[in-house]
Amino acid sequence: MASNQSHTNLSDDELLAAYRRDGDNEWLGYLLQRYTTLLLGVALKYLKGKPQAEDAVQQVFIKVLTHLPAETILNFKGWLYVLMRNHCLEQLRGRSYNTDESALGHLAATETDIEEIKWQEHSMEQLNEAIELLNDSQRRSIVLFYFKKYSYEQIIAETGFTFMQVKSFIQNGKRNLKTILIKKMGSNRK
Repeated sequence: MASNQSHTNLSDDELLAAYRRDGDNEWLGYLLQRYTTLLLGVALKYLKGKPQAEDAVQQVFIKVLTHLPAETILNFKGWLYVLMRNHCLEQLRGRSYNTDESALGHLAATETDIEEIKWQEHSMEQLNEAIELLNDSQRRSIVLFYFKKYSYEQIIAETGFTFMQVKSFIQNGKRNLKTILIKKMGSNRK
């Protein structure tokens, strides 16, 4: 049992090895406890609110306890940092800022608001037209990732693409969208 031995003198690698050897979550708990402050700091940097950051730390702890990779982790602290950062980015990407529509009814639309809305609608039309010009793989990946908020894993499951293909389709799709939109803006000015 982990609590019968001094864990404070053990390195990260030794604690991981003890966990893998015994299967006792207590070893992993000691290891995670070392980095609670680091994880909270990362979460605060991205999520800004302490309650959200604390929730994120708990979610990452659970993720580590339930999905620790079988392969050797060479730098546990760095791996944990990246896991936390990615979790926070996923949280930010998944946030929606819906409000009660009745609250919006009390606001009077000003001339600049109406112009802003028209500009946004025009921009969305341009973006939708540009997305239609992408090849099928890039279009599917872009729509699933940015509009449907799918993770890479979900896109892989949905499309059958490999991880590297999804990554490539998203990166190349973004670059191609930028090129298409710049050309469209140039032709609209003439």
